[in-house]
Amino acid sequence: MALDALDGPFRHHYLTHEALTRQLEAWAEAFPELAHLQSIGMTPEGRELWVLTIGPEPERRRPGVWVDGNMHGTELAGSSVALAVAEAALALHLAPELLPAGWPEHQCRFLREVLFYICPRLSPDGAERVLRQGGFVRSAPRRTPGTPARPHWRAADLDGDGRCRYLRQHDAAGDFVESPDHPGLMLPRRVTDPPPYWRLYPEGVIEHWDGMTVPEPDWLADTPDFNRNFPWGWQPEPEQVGAGQVPGDAPETRAVIDFALTHPNLYAWLNLHTFGGVFIRPLVDAPDSRMDRQDLALYRQLADWGQALTGYPTVSSYEEFCYEPETALHGDLTEFAYHQRGCVAQVCELWDLFHRLGQPRPARFIDHYSSLDREGMARLAQWDRVHNRQRLFGDWQPVTHPQLGEVEVGGLDPCIGLWNPPPEILPAICDSLSAYWLQVACLMPRLVIEAVHLSPLGAGYHELEVTVANHGYLPSHGVQAARERPWNTGVEAQASAVGCRLKAPAQARQRLGHLDGWGRGLGDTAHMPWFQRSRGNSHQAQARWLIEGEGEVTVRVESPRLGSLSRTIPIGGSRDTTAS
Repeated sequence: MALDALDGPFRHHYLTHEALTRQLEAWAEAFPELAHLQSIGMTPEGRELWVLTIGPEPERRRPGVWVDGNMHGTELAGSSVALAVAEAALALHLAPELLPAGWPEHQCRFLREVLFYICPRLSPDGAERVLRQGGFVRSAPRRTPGTPARPHWRAADLDGDGRCRYLRQHDAAGDFVESPDHPGLMLPRRVTDPPPYWRLYPEGVIEHWDGMTVPEPDWLADTPDFNRNFPWGWQPEPEQVGAGQVPGDAPETRAVIDFALTHPNLYAWLNLHTFGGVFIRPLVDAPDSRMDRQDLALYRQLADWGQALTGYPTVSSYEEFCYEPETALHGDLTEFAYHQRGCVAQVCELWDLFHRLGQPRPARFIDHYSSLDREGMARLAQWDRVHNRQRLFGDWQPVTHPQLGEVEVGGLDPCIGLWNPPPEILPAICDSLSAYWLQVACLMPRLVIEAVHLSPLGAGYHELEVTVANHGYLPSHGVQAARERPWNTGVEAQASAVGCRLKAPAQARQRLGHLDGWGRGLGDTAHMPWFQRSRGNSHQAQARWLIEGEGEVTVRVESPRLGSLSRTIPIGGSRDTTAS
């Protein structure tokens, strides 16, 4: 298998779990020196949760970046983009000339030392259900254990066309009317609208039906939402819909949590969703006035790159993406990655439908999702006809519903054109997002042994001084939000002697602390021409040992996040050295 083009099948259509698995296995088999495939868990329906690690010597710890997609069942495009990032990471090593951004060689050299962890589908069960029959699946097609047996809608293909769309029922008190200009498009009823009027439900049947109650469809109730099931800020039902019984009680989220805990070398995290065309950053539970200033400047840098490379703006989750103003969401994955794991973490809502429809941006980005008026809906139907091969809206067909009697099914199938972009524009989305994430990967810290100085002191003694440095953008601790976490320890240096001996063996291991990076984000006053300045040498630290006799000393420098380096230095005779 040659990587002679960045043109995997995932760029042109949405893959089943079987096809996605074949793609991952093909890379792992073709490039075993670069691609390592592992399952981090199993879904209740028996599907593997795959993570593809890209980079030579994947077990050798060094800074890494994570990408996941398809956490929500309907959001298939996240899998395609995650696979495109994997493909671009492989190209870094195998064919950098294929990368669309024309990366300079010095950046390619740096990026080849970064590990890429790609989890293309966090909800295989949900995605498979959506691909096979349609219908809305928040995260997984199952009920949360312990939920009451109350009436609720279950998607079912009533007319045998292979897709679950909508059903409508005549009702004088109905709240929808049909568009006279766009077949299949239903419009919210106005007081001036003449009949017929309709009630609108998902194509399916009512579970636990009592013979009378027709429930309002609520696909967020009594079903897991993986993005409310992570430990940071978790709140139980009903305070947070979709939260589950305890954090990480879904096997899919538990697998991600466990992976993160055993990989402290993760420094950046991209959680791919659809739709909207926007990056969403922390904080989730507080305004920017309460965010660390250094972290905020770092996210301003990411926002600048995101706008330039994808055209997407970046918004604060709390300020522009809470469903209700000043009402925080709980159990969010990116908050877990940011606050608990020290990652530059963000959501990307892929594909900019609102922009393509010419919708003006509201004061809060989240209000896009509730501000489409009739004219906007007509533009959507026109866009579907011209740019989406009429995938969204279909004709209505009469059927006899087993519970409701005579109804019609058809109308909207939002899978391609609303929830996910048309496959025809997937390649451009894949290119822009993979270029963006490679740029973010350039932020990684880089541990180096910068200098070794051996000084003879007489009487058979030498002083060995080793200078350790971080040559990367980010500090060794990652974002400021997680700097004080107990696991987020700094750099240590340890010396071991052969032939000679350490004068103070108790000082063989020395804590050097965290090392600053050279980056400051955007908008830092230290960059301004009226008083430009650097931090000094806080990116460096020194370790010193007193050595007695002749032999050699091996110095090992390590950090749980940065990995380790070692250098062996000869001691005594004519071997006294100063080296860089």
